[in-house]
Amino acid sequence: MTESSALHSWVATAADAMPHLSKPQALGLAWWSFGMVVAQSCRLTSVAATLAQLVNQKDNTVRQRLREWYQAAEDKKGTRGKGQHRQDIDVTLCFPALIRWVLRFWPTTERRLALAMDATTLASRFTVLAISLVYRGCAIPVAWVVLPATAPGAWKTHWLALFASLQASLPTDWCVIVLADRGLYAKWLYRATQRLGWHPYLRINAGGKYRLTPTSPFRRLSELVPQPHDSWCGTLECFKK
Repeated sequence: MTESSALHSWVATAADAMPHLSKPQALGLAWWSFGMVVAQSCRLTSVAATLAQLVNQKDNTVRQRLREWYQAAEDKKGTRGKGQHRQDIDVTLCFPALIRWVLRFWPTTERRLALAMDATTLASRFTVLAISLVYRGCAIPVAWVVLPATAPGAWKTHWLALFASLQASLPTDWCVIVLADRGLYAKWLYRATQRLGWHPYLRINAGGKYRLTPTSPFRRLSELVPQPHDSWCGTLECFKK
């Protein structure tokens, strides 16, 4: 299969996996994703130059189409049929479709999956909160939000919204575990994960303390697993850093 025919096939695949997108939106998604893979780059110029050769169009023409795909509606030129203005792409509507798309490739006998939470700061500009589906040794982002890196405010509301966007797309009879680094640990996160019927696997600091009952004294977590490769199973009434 040539790259040109592969592109046309990928356009059909993307439209099928994202049925909520309009045809122009699905086309833009397919062009961007295919172009980045072939060009081995996510730079607009590189992707446009690569696609221009495949579709036999001028670089600037393809570049403009790619730019307008992710621009806000008011920044796009022209109209979208019957005088309707071009629309924004609501990326949150893609989250359920994206996770269903990944699960198409899940083994038919497997009823378990792992979701990984991550917060990444890009210099002093952005902080990306992302939930990824762990698959074959990699993590595929399936829900995210981009925040100003220096903006005040808690992340709780954003994490809960990301969970809610995925909940309906996950089979209710599957075992879902949620992984997070110790920097994201919070009691509300632990409880929220449990309320969804998922299983929290949150890394915690070994210097934390616990107690088995509301009236028992706090003890160090290192007493539960004092040596590497030790394990412990039970229910903790309370944990504090």
